[in-house]
Order: sequence, then structure tokens, then C-alpha cells
Amino acid sequence: QVQLVESGGGLVQAGGSLRLSCAASGRTVSNYAMGWFRQAPGKEREFVAHISRSGANRYYQDSVKGRFTISRDNAKNAVYLQMDSLKPEDTAVYVCAADLMSWRTSTDPADFRYWGQGTQVTVSS
Repeated sequence: QVQLVESGGGLVQAGGSLRLSCAASGRTVSNYAMGWFRQAPGKEREFVAHISRSGANRYYQDSVKGRFTISRDNAKNAVYLQMDSLKPEDTAVYVCAADLMSWRTSTDPADFRYWGQGTQVTVSS
């Protein structure tokens, strides 16, 4: 069992930055691939970014490429999402998740076993 807790969300103006953190407990997340997803009101949960076990491979949704950076610190059992040049359309609840099948790069929420509760990000225009 893995517990994931996100933090770092908040209200920011368009063009600003936020850094989200995902702290894990229970088991080490170094065994898992990790992902960030987001869900805006009235919309389905969507993939944002993925990072491999080692951190060597990263994959992003097209709309956040060049603006968001996913990273991890396995020694601290944590995953991060640096978000720059934020836009109002980035407003959503951001959630981190763990994929037990660490060998794959998945963007499908159904493939992720453990989920946090999420942190709200609101970008004002």
C-alpha cells in the first residue's frame, strides 16, 4: 500500500509558476513509474506528465510541453511538478499517481494503482 499526498497548489496569475509536490509513504515509490493528472470541473481526468522509475524518461501532454517539468527524488520518496507560464486553462485539481507496472509509459488513469487526493491549482487571467 502506498499513500500519496500532494501539496503546493494555490491561486496564481497567468504567466506565474507553481511547484507541486507529491509525498509518498508506506512503500518506496522508487519501484514505480509516477504520473500527474488533472481534472477540471465538468471534465474528465486527463494525463499531464509521466516519469520513469529512475527519472531518466519523461513524457508530457502536448499542451504542457515546454512549460511543465516532472521530476522525482527517490531518496526523499517524492515526485514534483514544476509548472511555469501558467494559463487559465491549467486550472484544475492536480493529482499524483503510481503505476506498479514500472516498465511502461502509460497515460491511461486506469493503469495507475495508487492515487493521492489532489491539490487545487487556480490560474487567474
